[in-house]
This record gives sequence, structure tokens and C-alpha cells, in this order.
Amino acid sequence: MSAMCRLALLAVVFVDLMGQGLLFPIINELVMSTKFQFLPTDTPQATRHLYYGVVIGSFFLAWFIGSVYIARLSDNIGRKSAMLLCLVGALAGYAITIFSLVNSNLWLLILGRVISGFTAGNQPIAQAAMIDASTSELEASKNLGLLVAGMSAGAVAGPIMAGLLADRALLGNIASIQLPFYFALGLVAITLCLILIFYHDSRKAPRQLKLRFLDLFTQFAHLKDRPQVVRLCPAYLCFMLVHLSFYIFITNYLSSRFQAGLLVTSMAMLTMGIAVAISSLFMVKPILSRWPKPSVIKLSALVMGGSALVFAFSNQIWLCYLSIFFAYLCFGLAYPALLNMFANSVDETEQGWVMGIATAGFTLVASLISLVGGGAMEVNIRLPFFITAFAAILVLLLMQLGWRNLSERGTAK
Repeated sequence: MSAMCRLALLAVVFVDLMGQGLLFPIINELVMSTKFQFLPTDTPQATRHLYYGVVIGSFFLAWFIGSVYIARLSDNIGRKSAMLLCLVGALAGYAITIFSLVNSNLWLLILGRVISGFTAGNQPIAQAAMIDASTSELEASKNLGLLVAGMSAGAVAGPIMAGLLADRALLGNIASIQLPFYFALGLVAITLCLILIFYHDSRKAPRQLKLRFLDLFTQFAHLKDRPQVVRLCPAYLCFMLVHLSFYIFITNYLSSRFQAGLLVTSMAMLTMGIAVAISSLFMVKPILSRWPKPSVIKLSALVMGGSALVFAFSNQIWLCYLSIFFAYLCFGLAYPALLNMFANSVDETEQGWVMGIATAGFTLVASLISLVGGGAMEVNIRLPFFITAFAAILVLLLMQLGWRNLSERGTAK
């Protein structure tokens, strides 16, 4: 794999995570604050929490529906064609989102998020493409770590764009709530060009495209023939709950608890991205080559659960930032370990499928916790972070019960 080809794949996951890192602080500010008057100023706080959950949840629910199908599609039509399809969808989603902001239209905002979510299948495709080009398990772990680094760079860039490009105090009249999305649209267009020019499938796609609605369900039916994947799923889903019940409500909590503005909430997301970047770039290879992956995952879950409690009970924003940093330093280690275990549970012909299953689990948990958590925060603003801590304990229990006697290939030590 050439350096430019690897760069193109990193750009794919970069723009995916950039969109999320940009989106969370801005949507939080649009929905929870009256500053931009996106919602009527007399909208109750409880309704604002609900709308926040619906906007975020609609994105993840659409991503869940599209993830398995598009990732499996990449096994049939090739990684390149599938990635181009996703990038075109991202362009359309950003265009509709910009239009919704100009017109202060909540339903157009949700539509833009749905389109972006349905075609947000690039991460598992890029993961499968990296695995296709890897010649050993250690190289696969390293390449997956690079992808997580690209994801974390996107998570860093997104909040910086949100915090700077929408801040009139920094950029004057040039700044606007739409400007970060214009910038993001341009970066997606550049990424599309990189894939067109530099990326070439490392293996021939076996079949031509066949659009069948039932394919969405048959991908899950295939699980019954893959017991290794099934045994990994319960603990994996709980680990995703650890991550997502923390991640999704960081900005919402800070704005509600501390009345933090867009710049402060963006810097919280920036802290998360920096932590994941550090662990991905400097810690994944040495730690995963020396320590069993299940042990790394268990320790990471514990640290993330404890950090969520520190975050929820802190009276100082700097301590909230510190808890985010330690939580996502661990996440940057555990996530590539989990992906590698899924990759090792099937052969090379099913890498797109298994990465799609992993992403589907992630997005299903994200959509559910988004929809439930918005209302839960009105009951108790700390409730999502209590869920994080409880889910961390479940991860340990499910790994102990379900991962015993997994084959050496399945454990991917």
C-alpha cells in the first residue's frame, strides 16, 4: 500500500469523525441555547433536551440501518466504489444541513443528519481496506491503530472548526454557524478526489452490485454461522455503551451544568480527540504487542467508568476535562483491540461484513442512548454517566462469562 493510498484512507475516517466532532458542540448550542434562535426562545428546557436526543439519535439510527448493508456492499462492489458512495452522501448531508441552519428548520436539520448517517459507512470500509492490505496480525493492529489516529485527528479538528469558525469574537463578521459546515463540505470533496485518484482495491470484488432490501436483515442472520463473532458481541455492545453514554452527553452536560458556551464545549471534545490521538499514535503498538487484548479492554472499561463518575460529580471544568482525557486515552487502546478481535474472528472474504456488524452494534447503541438519554437528563442530569459506570461493570462480567475458552484466533492475543 502506497503512502498516498494510506493517506486517502486516513482522510476518509478523518472527515467521518471530523463531522461528529464538529456536529456535537454546534447542535448542542443550537438546540440548548437561545443565542442563535434556531428554536423559539420560549421552548422549554425539557423539550430542548428531547430535540437534542432526536437530532443525534436520528443520525445514529440512520447509520445503523446503512452500516451493515454498505459495509457488506463493499465486499461485493469493492471498497473504492462503496467509499465513493458514502462520500457523495456526506456531501449531500452537509448541503442540507447548511440549508437548515440558514432557514432555522429543525426538520431539515434532522433530514441532513439522516442522509449523512445512512452513508456514514466509511469507517468499517476503511478498516476492511487496511486489513486487506496487511500481511500480518501485528501489521493489521498497527494499521487499525493508524485509522484510530485518523479518527482522533478528525475528532480534534471538528471541535476546533466549530469553536473557531463560528466565533465572531475571533473571526469577526466572517464567522457564522454555517461556516464550519462549508469548510467540512470542502474537506469531504477533497477526500473524494483522493480516493478517486490514489486508492485502488487490493483484491477483486467477487460480484456485481445487487440492491436488495432484505440484504439488511440477512447480514444479521449470517451471525448464526459465526459463533466467534456472536460471543464477542455482548461485551462489545456494553463497551460501546460505556463509550457512547459518556461521549454523546459531554457537551450537553457542560452547557446545562456550567452554562458553558460553544468554545468551552468544543474544547471538551478537543480534549477527547487529543487523548485518543496520543494513545493511537504512541501506545497502541507497544501495549497491544505485550499485553493480552482482553486485559487491555477490561482495564480501559474500568478507567472509563470511573472517569465518567468523576466528570459527573466535578464542580470544576478543568477536572471534567481531565476525566475526559483519561477516559479517552484508554478508549484509544481498547477500540483497536476490539476491532482486531472481530477481524480475527472471520476470514479475509468477510472483513467488510464483520466490520459492518461491529459498526452496526456501535450505531444501534448510540441511537438508543441518544433517544433515551435526552429524556434521562431531564430526570437527572448525571444519569447518562451513571449508565457509563454501570456498563463498565457489565463489560467485565460479560467478558468473564462469554470470552472464556475462545480460540486463540478469536482472542487475538
